[in-house]
Amino acid sequence: MEKGKLSKIREKPGESNAYSYKTKGPFAGPDKTYPINTVARARNALSRAHFANNPESIKSKVYQEYPQLKERHEQRQKNDKRYQAYKSK
Repeated sequence: MEKGKLSKIREKPGESNAYSYKTKGPFAGPDKTYPINTVARARNALSRAHFANNPESIKSKVYQEYPQLKERHEQRQKNDKRYQAYKSK
């Protein structure tokens, strides 16, 4: 990757860490921006997905790799009274 091209990619919103990870394994963002090779990193990607241009694509990749996180998210939404109050508005 050319240094100038990489700096242009890193200027985009949500891509400041593009290609900076040396880890192998799945990524949930464009240009290797959200590594999800562990459950902890997958949770971190979910919490930071709102910074990306397309947060839903990041969430879907994380949930595809770790379905238990999707189940946990859905369960928390079902039991969280604050979410239910927001949903009914």
